[in-house]
Amino acid sequence: SLLEYKFANAIQKLQTSRKPVIAFTKGHGELDDLETRDWEKSLRQFYDTGRLLLDSLTQISQDVSILVVAKPRFPFSEKDKFKIDQYVMHGGKVIWLLDALRVDLDSLRTRNEYFAMDYQLNLDDLLFKYGIRLQPNLVLDMQCSRIPLATGVVGNAPQFDYFRYPYHLVVTPKSDHPVVKSLGLMNLLYPSTVDTTVRLKTEVRKTVLLESSPNTRVQFAPVGLNFEFLRYDLDPAKFDKEPQPLAMIIEGEFPSAYTNKVSAEMRAGLEELGQEFKTQSVSTKMLVVSDGDIARNPVNRAEDSHGPLGYNQFEKYQFANKDFLINAVEYIMDDNGVIEARGKEVKLRLLNTVKAQAEETKWQLVNILLPLLFLFLFGFTYNWLRKRKYAK
Repeated sequence: SLLEYKFANAIQKLQTSRKPVIAFTKGHGELDDLETRDWEKSLRQFYDTGRLLLDSLTQISQDVSILVVAKPRFPFSEKDKFKIDQYVMHGGKVIWLLDALRVDLDSLRTRNEYFAMDYQLNLDDLLFKYGIRLQPNLVLDMQCSRIPLATGVVGNAPQFDYFRYPYHLVVTPKSDHPVVKSLGLMNLLYPSTVDTTVRLKTEVRKTVLLESSPNTRVQFAPVGLNFEFLRYDLDPAKFDKEPQPLAMIIEGEFPSAYTNKVSAEMRAGLEELGQEFKTQSVSTKMLVVSDGDIARNPVNRAEDSHGPLGYNQFEKYQFANKDFLINAVEYIMDDNGVIEARGKEVKLRLLNTVKAQAEETKWQLVNILLPLLFLFLFGFTYNWLRKRKYAK
C-alpha cells in the first residue's frame, strides 16, 4: 500500500537541488542536540538541520523550511514571539512539541510528592491566535507502559517490580490521515489535552492525529503526584473520560498575534529590514503535540551517546515516535500531494479456509486436469488440421 508513496517520494527528493533546512530553536531550555540526535540523524538524509538562537537574530529567514520548538522550559520574550509570528505570516511552518506542565520521572523519584505546575512559557497568547490551546492538565490512560519501582531488599540489592503507569500513555493511531496511517504504537509521557474548540476568523482546518483511549482520566493543575497509587490495581471506574486529543495538524491562513499590538521597536526593526508588518499568513501548516518528550531519545551524557528515539528501556520495546515525527515533516513539507499516496489502502482478500478444505479435491482436479485436457485438444486439433492441409 505504501509502494506508490515511496517511489514518488524518492523521485521528488532526487529532483530537489538544495536540501531544505529544519531549524530547532534554542535559548529557552529546549531539547539539545544530543537529545534529538537520533531524529536529526534520520532527517539529515534529505534535510539540513541546525539550531537557531532566536535572541541573536533580527528575523527568522524564510530559508528555514520548518521551525521546531521542542520542549521549551523557559519563557519566550515578546521579541522572540514576534519573530516566530512574522515567520509564520510569510508562510513559515512550525512544529510545536510542548509540555503544558513541568513533570518528569526523575523529579518524582527524588521526593515523596511532587506538584506539577505549568511552565509559564509566555506562548499562550501566540498559540491561541493560531487556534492552539494546551489545557493545564495531565491525561491518564489505562492503555499505558510500565515503570519499575523498588518493592523490597534482598541482601543489599533492591528488588524491583513493574507497574502500569497511566501517565505514560501507549497511543494507537486511529486516524486515516497520511501522517499516522499504518503506524504502530506510540509512547507519550505526561501529555495534556489539546483543545480543538478554539475558533479563528480565518480559514483553518484542524485534524486530530493522536488521542487517548476511551479509558481515560484527566487531572488539572496543580496536580500532586506520587507512586503510592501504583501499589493498587488501576480502577476502570475512574478512567471514564472520552478520548482526549493529544496531537493535531493545523492547516490554513493564520491571523497575526500582533495585530494592533506592534510596538515602536518592533516596527522600527521591520523598517530596518525593509519589510512590512503582515496581519495574515499565506496558507501554511503546523503540528502541535502535547508532549515534548516525543522527540527525545535516551541519552548517556558521560559517553556522549544516545539510544534510538521511541525506545522504552523498561518495556524493551521500540515505539513508533520517530516514524510519526518523520511522517509529520514529510506532510508539512509536501506541497504537491505526494504524501497523500500514504493514505491509499490495499485490501487483502482472505481465503475462506473452510470452503477451500471442503472443495480441495475439486480444485486440485480443475487446476491439474483441465490444463492437460486443453493442451491435448490443442495438440490433436493442430495435427489434424496440419494433416488435412498437407495430405492433399
